[in-house]
Amino acid sequence: MRFQWNRKAVIRCFIAVFGMGFFLSFLILCDLGTDPCTFMNRSIAAKIGWSFGNWQLLFNVCLILLVLLLKRSLIGFGTVFNMVLIGYYADFFCWLFRKIIPAEAFTNPVSRWPVFLVTLGGFIISAAVYITADMGVSPYDGLPIIITEKVTKHFPKIPPMVIRIAWDGAAILVGTLLGGIPIIGIILMALFLGPAITMVRKLGEKRFKNEKPPV
Repeated sequence: MRFQWNRKAVIRCFIAVFGMGFFLSFLILCDLGTDPCTFMNRSIAAKIGWSFGNWQLLFNVCLILLVLLLKRSLIGFGTVFNMVLIGYYADFFCWLFRKIIPAEAFTNPVSRWPVFLVTLGGFIISAAVYITADMGVSPYDGLPIIITEKVTKHFPKIPPMVIRIAWDGAAILVGTLLGGIPIIGIILMALFLGPAITMVRKLGEKRFKNEKPPV
């Protein structure tokens, strides 16, 4: 487990999770696509009549039990911050922005797409900072890592990115079957969000390489 105390890394991780929840609220309001996990969980939450934050927390609790059984070294402070806070941050900021920002900002094509693209960039940067803090992964991200290790052990020619795309594709399928509409932005994020985060993460690792906590 990655619960070794490193003050700078913990603070950076907490700020990154805050940023992910903040920018995710804009992506939700623009309704042009979110990450596959959010899409699936919002579809399930709407189906059962729960808030997004409450369902996401329960969903993550279920997944983290599997990660603890299979590879507990993936769990850390960042895992807890991610699984508990992002959904509630997104719920809060969606509520707040609906009150203080005109709805047209999220529905007018002239403003909708720029807001979506800018906040998508903010979400990617926040996610990359979260990863470079190296304080554990989210339960949703932990399982494809475990699956990749087991699959590539027997089938080394299968690219890890293919497994990740299949994992995200399954989340999109579940969300769609439960009433969600897979807007083009969701498909694009499933295909390109991982590589984009990897690219920004590499830049971040050069900046923070001397601050990473021991594993």
